Amino acid sequence: MRAIARTIVEVADTDATVLIRGDCGVGKDFVARTIHAVSARRDNPFVKVNCAAIPAGLLESELFGHERGAFTGAHRRRPGQFEHADQGTLFLDEIAELPQALQAKLLHVLQDFRFRRVGSCGFVDVDARVIAATNQDLEQAMARGEFRADLYYRLNVVEIWIPPLRERPEEIPALAAEFLAKFNARYGRQKRISPAVMTRLMEYPWSGNVRELENVIHRLVVLDSEQALEPLSAGGRGNGHSPGAAGRDGAAEGLREIARRGAREAERKALQEVLECVRWNRAEAAHILKVSYKTLLNKVAECGLRPSDRR
Repeated sequence: MRAIARTIVEVADTDATVLIRGDCGVGKDFVARTIHAVSARRDNPFVKVNCAAIPAGLLESELFGHERGAFTGAHRRRPGQFEHADQGTLFLDEIAELPQALQAKLLHVLQDFRFRRVGSCGFVDVDARVIAATNQDLEQAMARGEFRADLYYRLNVVEIWIPPLRERPEEIPALAAEFLAKFNARYGRQKRISPAVMTRLMEYPWSGNVRELENVIHRLVVLDSEQALEPLSAGGRGNGHSPGAAGRDGAAEGLREIARRGAREAERKALQEVLECVRWNRAEAAHILKVSYKTLLNKVAECGLRPSDRR
């Protein structure tokens, strides 16, 4: 992480495009905002676009804007996010979800930072620093023909790969302390993390990474300790419980917790089946499962699912 911090400082005051990679919840958004915050563009807009959360038919208009009458419902000219990010930073999150037709247009925009709004004949010039992020394997996506190689190399001027939290457990105490201070201040509480609880935090595999850790500390502040740490026990791996101990715990925990655990496992299986069916198109999966995109991402993180599972 110190190496990542050095890279952030080195690239911040350049216009080099940055590609941030890592699992869900490792802090890609935080790194992008930090690059902007320490750059010369810090006083100008930081604009985030989640490429997976916007329907493909609307994404071009969202990025580049449209003219009045360009399509049904376009009652007035609307600038796109590229224009809103002029003199600032445009953060393209979940870049692997960008439709191929738009990948070609984005490539041309990144070459000269000129584009046409939907329905316009004139060009718009912008000066925006572009940062992209993904949790997917872009090399595999290129091999499958789902992501353009020329766009990949245009985006990947500087690559920052953020390792998962399980590979840097020594950072857990500092992160936990920071989150604890934040939520104690928010709720006016004085909760502490006991050595026994910290041991459990250090042993847990954190499939949801820093975001999952933050959620656990949030629960620790607003609930009693045992309730807050239930998800860690349900996570199974790396918590130091032997199979025999788990069986004894299950016998003592009662039907309610057994039912909750069964429901969580059924939910995980359903999520995995739908995501594999739609080739990990999260927007489509959220539509099928009738939940919001944000809820789907949270559930995927909680269940520890990753695209690599399908391979």
